[in-house]
Amino acid sequence: MIKVLAIGNSFSQDALAYLHGIAEAGGVEIEACNLFIGGCSLEQHWNNILSGEAAYEYEKNGQSTGTYISIEAALCADEWDYVVTQQASHDSGMEQSYFPYIDDIAAFIRKKAPGARLALHQTWAYESDSLHPAFARYGYSQQEMFNRLSQAYSMASTAINAPLIPSGGVIQTLRGRPPFNYGHGGMSLCRDGFHMNIIYGRYLLGAVWYRFLTGNSLADNAYIPRTALAPNAVCDGKIIGLLKGAVDELVRGEE
Repeated sequence: MIKVLAIGNSFSQDALAYLHGIAEAGGVEIEACNLFIGGCSLEQHWNNILSGEAAYEYEKNGQSTGTYISIEAALCADEWDYVVTQQASHDSGMEQSYFPYIDDIAAFIRKKAPGARLALHQTWAYESDSLHPAFARYGYSQQEMFNRLSQAYSMASTAINAPLIPSGGVIQTLRGRPPFNYGHGGMSLCRDGFHMNIIYGRYLLGAVWYRFLTGNSLADNAYIPRTALAPNAVCDGKIIGLLKGAVDELVRGEE
């Protein structure tokens, strides 16, 4: 079993929604746990570590457990194989917002969960017509936001010697290909201009994490996303096939 803990927000919630199911279909057992506070930044994560507050909704395999927990308690609750954190989307392209918090958080994780591998989850740029108020920071330009967050995450990854889960890069690449070239009439991978589409966007993220964690191809993975959040959604197998092929092409497994 691979045990994964994300110290994140709604973007890690999107990423872990289908990870357990994708892994199960691939013959791998992954326990995917998420510490959720909406919009939580690295600075807020660090302040919550300092306070010890049980401020995080504890989610397991895409479902809320109905309990709240502190970061320290979560780190000590199990023998984690991976602990993953990320910057809040609104600060993702602001290099100065990562420091000193990412250094302090990484040191704390390594102290409390010394057997775990630390990784960073590269978040993604907003949709080109997003109404998120923080989009103004990036001149309402998706490419500008992506360029800046890519640089910031790369710098943070080097600083703490932790690999990147390249969700943002995979999403940006797919936005240039049909049927996801939204600017040319394709579908958006987002559901509201910044969170991922419940079916295809969340599936894509889960596939990226699965590929990163296991190195396994998705070509023969038969998982089809189903969720009570979109009970009437029709899942197009051809689109799922395109997503699987793109992830196999673009994501290398953790070494």
